Amino acid sequence: MKIIRPITRADYSALYDIAVESGIGFTSLPVNESLLTSKIERAEAAFQSTTEVPGIESYLFVMEDTETGEVVGTSGIEATVGLDDAFYSYHVSKVVHASRELNVHNTVELLTLCSDYTGVSEICTLFLRESARSGLNGKLLSKMRFLFMAEHKHRFADTVIAEMRGISDEAGRSPFWEWLEKHFFSMDFPTADYLSGIGKKVFIAELMPKYPIYVNLLSEAAQNAIGKVHEKTAPALRLLQDEGFMCRGYVDIFDGGPTVEANVAQVTTVRNSKKLPVKIVETIADTAQSCFAINTSISNFRACTADLVIADKQYVEISQAHADALAITDGDSIRFCVPQKRTS
Repeated sequence: MKIIRPITRADYSALYDIAVESGIGFTSLPVNESLLTSKIERAEAAFQSTTEVPGIESYLFVMEDTETGEVVGTSGIEATVGLDDAFYSYHVSKVVHASRELNVHNTVELLTLCSDYTGVSEICTLFLRESARSGLNGKLLSKMRFLFMAEHKHRFADTVIAEMRGISDEAGRSPFWEWLEKHFFSMDFPTADYLSGIGKKVFIAELMPKYPIYVNLLSEAAQNAIGKVHEKTAPALRLLQDEGFMCRGYVDIFDGGPTVEANVAQVTTVRNSKKLPVKIVETIADTAQSCFAINTSISNFRACTADLVIADKQYVEISQAHADALAITDGDSIRFCVPQKRTS
């Protein structure tokens, strides 16, 4: 069985392996011992905190195979972004150059550096190891974050974003960044991505062009990369689109990948989730539905895919095995949702 729980210091080696496996472009997991250790320490502090408002808490979860004890994935939530470190994006807008007298009308896109997402929540750091990419594991790793946010909504902002990994090749070359590198940075994409990942972002303010960039001045490859995702990120983007996320014209400053956003209350999993007490039964009925479920704890958080029977909408029946996986006892409440089928 796969469960999701808060990360602990004992998971450092597994997190390091995941950081290596995730590759260049996965900015939120730099291959850096001190930074990974710091991420774990921040997460441990967040799960122990008693905050009543969104702050700088960073929640990092791991998926564990209970049969082997192996950590097979990770997923995270930043309560807010940009409060203790600048959070930059490019906003894609349009400007019109027109002359009625000359009968000329040209619409040109602009990239403008901004910090518009300061203070919003962010889902991040989702990575599932290849050995576990089957069944509902990927969806559980993604959707449990929305169940957690729904259960503890006072800890998060009303808006949540996700930065999607943009286009880059196996060597880590980004066509979007190559244009910026040539004209402004003299620094390759892996280096810039790594520096940002370890929190050294001052170079962005120092070297990034101070004025909006005309998109039509970029190379054709760079233009084509704007708002596009890496092939390995496409499934994650589809999951978020099913949740109601959409891009409102913001892209990553390094690889041009889209940033998608949603109102937390309107996220599909949040709207469809229910919270009910459980009744543990010896034998689960054939009418049971496979659901994504979480307990209501923070420090002892657990999530898994569980077979549930909704009894007259007053409680849910659950097996002892799944109750143990969720670290709950008879009468405790869980929050859950039924997996939605894609309509297209």
